[in-house]
Amino acid sequence: MPNPFCDALRELLDSRQLHVLFQPIAEVAVGEVFGYEALIRGPSDSPLHSPLTLFDTAMACSALSELDHLCRQLAIERFGQLDLPGRLFLNVTPETIAQPDGPRGRTLRFLEAAGLPPERVVIELTEHTPIKDYRVMQEAVNHYREMGFAIAIDDLGSGYGGLRHWTELRPEYVKIDGHFAQNIHEDPVKRQFVRSMREIAKEMDSRLVVEGIETREEYAVIASLGIEFAQGYYLQRPSPHPPRSLPQLGGVGQVPLPRHRATTARALLRPATALVPDTLLSDVVDLFQHEPQLRSVAIVDRERPVGIVRRHRIMDFYARRFVRELNARKPTRDFMDRNPLVVAQGTPLEQLSQLVTNQIDDDWDRDFIITDEAGRYLGMGAVIDLLRRLTELQIQYARYANPLTQLPGSVPVNEHIDAQLERGLPFVVAYCDLDAFKPYNDYYGYARGDVVIRELGRVLSEAVDPRTDFVGHVGGDDFVLVLVASHWQEVLESVLARFEALAPNFYDEMEREAGGIRAPNRQGHEEFHDLLSLSIGVVQVMPGTFGNHHQVAARASEVKCMAKRMSGNSLFVDRRDRDGDVLPQCRKYTAYDLPA
Repeated sequence: MPNPFCDALRELLDSRQLHVLFQPIAEVAVGEVFGYEALIRGPSDSPLHSPLTLFDTAMACSALSELDHLCRQLAIERFGQLDLPGRLFLNVTPETIAQPDGPRGRTLRFLEAAGLPPERVVIELTEHTPIKDYRVMQEAVNHYREMGFAIAIDDLGSGYGGLRHWTELRPEYVKIDGHFAQNIHEDPVKRQFVRSMREIAKEMDSRLVVEGIETREEYAVIASLGIEFAQGYYLQRPSPHPPRSLPQLGGVGQVPLPRHRATTARALLRPATALVPDTLLSDVVDLFQHEPQLRSVAIVDRERPVGIVRRHRIMDFYARRFVRELNARKPTRDFMDRNPLVVAQGTPLEQLSQLVTNQIDDDWDRDFIITDEAGRYLGMGAVIDLLRRLTELQIQYARYANPLTQLPGSVPVNEHIDAQLERGLPFVVAYCDLDAFKPYNDYYGYARGDVVIRELGRVLSEAVDPRTDFVGHVGGDDFVLVLVASHWQEVLESVLARFEALAPNFYDEMEREAGGIRAPNRQGHEEFHDLLSLSIGVVQVMPGTFGNHHQVAARASEVKCMAKRMSGNSLFVDRRDRDGDVLPQCRKYTAYDLPA
């Protein structure tokens, strides 16, 4: 019986009436866009709008290959027009690429027309029928790899044979079905499954993408499990104009770490003897043979690292036929890696983690070189030690994160201030507090009060530079910022302006038109309270002015008090020197890190 939709499909193909949507894929470690999956939809008023119906109809009407290639072409064209960053994940049916008599080179021509290299494209195999001949499929996949494409398999955990696809095709990316992400924070079995897939991926040299992430809690679990990539509605729904960044991911699953010795590359330093470039290759081999625990040796010329030799590469090379006879007396400079990862001892661990992710993507057991700030060799660091230390710190600081905003609480804030004091560089501490929040909370209830606090946390987090600044939530409606940029006043003024514009949205229409609410004050007497406003007290910390975070916190609490004495959204900057008297109007105020 002929398919009634075949004529509609033919008209759709001839007129190219397909719409391309893109859904971002996040790189979890850095909370940034890694790439986009291209998704195809038919006309919204057509029975072929759904991609499932569209492709099922194409199979029934013997037009699957034609539809598949048109989808590729439109997706590539649109990706290039939007100039989107990262990789393009391009859905391709296995039936199409395995056709021995199918058209060759079409995808490359589409890419050439769009000005995109094949290295930016991931061929994502999506099943509609089981793969019948893996030998043919392997040949097709290898053909695409030779052209520069990477391969992904879709929906592991559903479909016909995901695990076999993985072992037979050895894809660079494996996408785990969204079923395993749903409520993963409440399901230990799903967590164990994803954890197991991560271990298999390491052995198979694949990278995992967990699909179907719909909540912050699900994303946080994925991050805690060490999964590389995530995709789902929590990041962004499919859109014809997708975002180029994902600000909602900032800090999810990762509490910002204070900058001090324990959280810089120095914490990973292993003093290790280095060799000079003229050391004979045979001597390096002897060293590795006599010290089996030694993985790498730095090559240093006049205190400056110039390269590194790694055990597995040198020993594998030296074991080849005739290599010993021909190269034993040659200098190590001829065989060393001339582009090792070199970092200064003060490099924050988060930054080091990003460098490792970007530069050491083929061997997670590798070492890197640590120098002093002048570039002189100090010793070695290991990637495994970095991962272990980051995990320990994340666990440590997650214990002190505020459960409402997930921002660091008093303990990490105070440790961060102590670290800044130890560095001996100027910085600013800004103590932020809402005005008339208690009456608001009493009037509207704690649920709406929580919304206000979360929104304030978001405003503060978006205003600062996460690479250098620090945002802490020390309790209730109190937040602390630690800023190092010279334009800190502009940052804080922008925060006040944003909150002033946002505040009316927290009220119902009647109270918004009245400009506030009538509610009891702290003494129980009913009075009129203006719309919520924000007070910020600022302490400028110069080298040598404070001995510890307790002193800074006490001063910050005083100046916050002065800011609250001003009406409306206000900024009060402390101009006193270190020994200035306590402000008489604010003696009753206590530092946020001390018992009240």
